[in-house]
Amino acid sequence: MSEILLNNQKILIIKQSSLGDIIHTFPLVHALKRCFPGVTIDWVVRKGLDSIIRCDSAVNRVFPVDIPSTSEPGAARGVYYRAAKGMVLTLIELRRIFAKQPYDLVLDLHASFRSGLFMLCNPGGIRIGFSDAKEMNTMFQHKKITVPETKIHAQEKNFLFAPFLGCTVEKEDFFLETGEDDKRTSREFLQGEEKRLIYFNPVGRWESKAWPVERWALLADTLQLKNRVRVVLAGSGDDLLVLQEIEKRMKTVPLVSGGRLTLPQSAALIGVSSMYIGVDSGPMHMASLAGIPVVALFGPTDPVLVGPYNKPGRVLRNESLDCLVCRKRYCSELTCMETISVDDVYENALKLL
Repeated sequence: MSEILLNNQKILIIKQSSLGDIIHTFPLVHALKRCFPGVTIDWVVRKGLDSIIRCDSAVNRVFPVDIPSTSEPGAARGVYYRAAKGMVLTLIELRRIFAKQPYDLVLDLHASFRSGLFMLCNPGGIRIGFSDAKEMNTMFQHKKITVPETKIHAQEKNFLFAPFLGCTVEKEDFFLETGEDDKRTSREFLQGEEKRLIYFNPVGRWESKAWPVERWALLADTLQLKNRVRVVLAGSGDDLLVLQEIEKRMKTVPLVSGGRLTLPQSAALIGVSSMYIGVDSGPMHMASLAGIPVVALFGPTDPVLVGPYNKPGRVLRNESLDCLVCRKRYCSELTCMETISVDDVYENALKLL
């Protein structure tokens, strides 16, 4: 039984990051718009990730926030001051905007102290969040979504909002939208390539997710030599050095999209690919949402919580290790990733191809 009945209300989604978490929010947003076509859905997100949300027809308006991260490696001197200043300026600006057209409901799917402050920028309305939220987030909430104590996938955790709001998430709500311009740019990048595409994403934000570059190169060569496929080495501009190192070690010729395509253009490229092979990352979840078969390499993170969801896929990891799911961003050993063999990845890819 729904506690809140929606009609033509205005809904504000607060989910600033990361890319994978944003992708996990789309099915809920699609379900709300399908069940209640008259609602207006806006979204607060970190600047740089707003482009993929702007492509989604269920979202009306996007508010990108630009606050320096204090937790990223190599953060410059004075980052705490800049982060505090950026936070204050952001709160003032959001309050100014929301005061003119307040929201009826604010859904906090980020569950942090910062997202709680963003909720307060909306005058009035009902603020809803997770019951297990950290960083004192629950003190900002009017209504709490009860979260089971057992392990639950991040995707399914977001679904808990649906019955609370009077709808259900269905199979038709799982899709990833991109614009026509993005699709055209991705086609131009391919330059008429006729072979099936295998989308490689070798780089994650955590160094502990790294798989040796020589294995990526050998895997790519094996796929291209033994199958009628073309490997795309994908990533952001920051990943280009790793992608170039893989390309340099290859005997065959891949396509390299890293640094050449925007996030929506990369999503469009994923949409025409036959398979994703890569580490636990945002693009992995994009591929899963787009319905692309996924071969995912896991080590420090738990696929039960953040694995590819509800699509054909294979999760590869060394189950014999005691240190699995350590949640460490850095590791001097990298045993969990280095004990995944090229043969294992290749054989699982063939099963999905």
